[in-house]
Amino acid sequence: MKIKIGLLYGGKSAEHKVSMQTALAVTKAINYDKFEIHPIYITEEGEWIKGPQLSAPAENVEVLEYTSSTQALPTPEFNPTVFKAEEGKLDVIFPLLHGPNGEDGTVQGMLELLNLPYVGNGVLASAAGMDKVIMKNIFAQAGLSQVDYVSFVRSEWEKDQEMAYSQVEKDLGYPCFVKPANLGSSVGISKCSNHEELQVAFKEAFQFDRKIIVEQGVTAREVEIGVLGNDEAECSVPGEIVPKTDFYDYKAKYEDGNTGLIIPAEITEEQYKELKELAKKAYKALDCSGLVRADFFLTADGEFLINEVNTMPGFTPFSMFPLLWKHTGLEYPQLIERLVGLAIERHQEKQKIKYTF
Repeated sequence: MKIKIGLLYGGKSAEHKVSMQTALAVTKAINYDKFEIHPIYITEEGEWIKGPQLSAPAENVEVLEYTSSTQALPTPEFNPTVFKAEEGKLDVIFPLLHGPNGEDGTVQGMLELLNLPYVGNGVLASAAGMDKVIMKNIFAQAGLSQVDYVSFVRSEWEKDQEMAYSQVEKDLGYPCFVKPANLGSSVGISKCSNHEELQVAFKEAFQFDRKIIVEQGVTAREVEIGVLGNDEAECSVPGEIVPKTDFYDYKAKYEDGNTGLIIPAEITEEQYKELKELAKKAYKALDCSGLVRADFFLTADGEFLINEVNTMPGFTPFSMFPLLWKHTGLEYPQLIERLVGLAIERHQEKQKIKYTF
């Protein structure tokens, strides 16, 4: 019997297009001899639409952009029948959603209520991993070294903008990076070298979130590593990002591939061992499951500083995560199969919990 997978993608998020690229790539990589693929598309307006079962890879993104005339789902009144396939209940949901309303624990919470197995991190890890401020606070509590940072909410910035800018200049200095707290994929991120750029960056970041984080700039190499597992995690080979632009921005990531990826990264065996331990420590601190891509800075004096973890890394043709596992010996189709297996394993483990006494 084939495993019935509900492929959940799109989303009401600034990262909608990234999610579409990820979904396209997964349809091209998945093993159709083992899995039935049932697409569930969320439009940019938040409408859920079930597409027809896929029996072959989608040719392009447009094929996956269904309209309400296809089969609109009963939202927001969710119920288990939303995730029914023609021949029975879906076995696993594969959320390929990036950013808010998808990667932040909201969809994960819904799937928990429906008691459905799903790929990736749970509610807590997803929510904490999406909010960069909360994530960094947890990392600090876990004793992980990281760059200095400050955060602001829109209302306090609007009351006294110059005070916010002064705090950044006093506590961090230049260069610094301004980011929306609850967004990924480099959307809304700016590098600032002076007061004027800082003002523009705040306005840009607050377009995408009510809370932003400002991080101290650091001269370092950008090293990333993939993590797979539930309670027992394993790591891929390391990779290094070498941006050809000023920093690894949205365009370099998803549009023109204007960046260099070095896999495996040129680090020593001792550094690789340390990197794996730090990545697992971060994974455990957030109570992650399924997968993450852990991003670190490696300074000139050999210190690793954790930057962030991505709880739903992309699967686009330019994405680091599947490339890391490919170089580790796990090809694309096998990676997807492994993730589905981990989802089922975690779901079965949760069924052991007693809810009455």
